[in-house]
Amino acid sequence: MRNMKRNLLAGLGAMLVCAVFGLTAGAEAQHKARPEFTNESAIQRPIYSEYKGVRLGMTAQETRARLGTPAMKGNDQDYYVFSDSETAQIGYGADLKVVSISVDYLGGIGAPDSQAVVPGELTLTANGSLYRIIRYESLGFWVSYNRTTGSMPMVTITIQKTI
Repeated sequence: MRNMKRNLLAGLGAMLVCAVFGLTAGAEAQHKARPEFTNESAIQRPIYSEYKGVRLGMTAQETRARLGTPAMKGNDQDYYVFSDSETAQIGYGADLKVVSISVDYLGGIGAPDSQAVVPGELTLTANGSLYRIIRYESLGFWVSYNRTTGSMPMVTITIQKTI
């Protein structure tokens, strides 16, 4: 029980770091990247559009049936801890349907190769992190791949409904 609480707290801490990083780097990445990714003609359909069988638009009940009981459960978001290196956040809209899926791989352990998520070359940022975002405007969502730097890098893969 103590290890589970420690892992949950570590996961929450990592999530906070990602949220702070995501707000700054994500906004910067989206601002810089938007012109590069407005043309989806080179990519006929997304190669990464679900996580463990969970897709945008599924109900919270369907999601929980696929992923199990979340570590933290809410009407707007569920938080899952699958291992010491893999966590996921599933965001729900007012209709309790999935609007975002964000998965973190601590140390990059278990993360799919970037080419299996967002084909093409990743962009290197000033701090050494790597990212790529592909917008599927006609399908109403985007997919991003982010890899931080440091002694314990983190890979975050996000699928989000376009608002």
